[in-house]
Amino acid sequence: MKILVTGASGLVGRAMVKVCADAGDEVVGMNHTDLDIAAEQKVNEAIERERPEIVINCAAWTDVDGCELDPQHAQEANARGPELLASACGNVNAQFITISTDYVFDGEKDGFYTQRDQPNPQGVYARSKLEGERRAQTAWARTSVVRSGYIFGPGGTNFLSTMLARAQRGEHLRVINDSFGTPTYARDLARQLYRLGQLDLPGIYHVVNAGDGASFEDFARAAIEIAGLNDQLFEGVSLETLNRPAPRPRNSRLRCLLSEALGLEPLPFWKDAVADFVAAQASAETAKC
Repeated sequence: MKILVTGASGLVGRAMVKVCADAGDEVVGMNHTDLDIAAEQKVNEAIERERPEIVINCAAWTDVDGCELDPQHAQEANARGPELLASACGNVNAQFITISTDYVFDGEKDGFYTQRDQPNPQGVYARSKLEGERRAQTAWARTSVVRSGYIFGPGGTNFLSTMLARAQRGEHLRVINDSFGTPTYARDLARQLYRLGQLDLPGIYHVVNAGDGASFEDFARAAIEIAGLNDQLFEGVSLETLNRPAPRPRNSRLRCLLSEALGLEPLPFWKDAVADFVAAQASAETAKC
């Protein structure tokens, strides 16, 4: 099977390329330099030239505060890009899978958000991602949207990597303790994306690691403790105290209504995934020495 992965140099994109290659598929990885997904002609040319059976879109602008300050760029990367890719997939009858976010929900719900819940995005990033979902689904019927959140892993900037690096330097860490989500390991997410590609059942899926979720502080503390670093560096703070440009949901925990019914195994417990990531990071650091 031939699979094209956009955003291939990013956190999930790197994991996705590896999963496809390890499965023995022909994988074409394209980063932003190779393909600007908001450039219609280039998108059409790339899909027509490669003629993949599946396109998995891992490209996005995920700087939440940056999006708030530059709505036009957010719109191009997160809404127009998925639409153009979906339309191009329709031209060659390729399945299209695109990654969305837990931030499409407003965070007012106490429990887990499922596909039955109505999105109500609060910021530019969240609105652009939801628009990307809808535009892609309208452009091509064989589109699957995969919402995820609190994504961590090697090979890209993310909250957990940053926390570990700062803790290793002995820095004081101010971490939000009243905002909750479901941590997701990029490697586990990529494996589930691959399984969804094999199923080829268009729809909206929520893909996160198992467990009841965590606050940012819980998430970071778990990694720091597993890594054997100083957990006295933490200061728990409320979301408001950081005074960030973009609004963020207080609760964006996700659960999927479809995965079990389709025979998809749940992802590993999030703390186990964090332990795997910490061990991989330590191994990588040792290899550099």
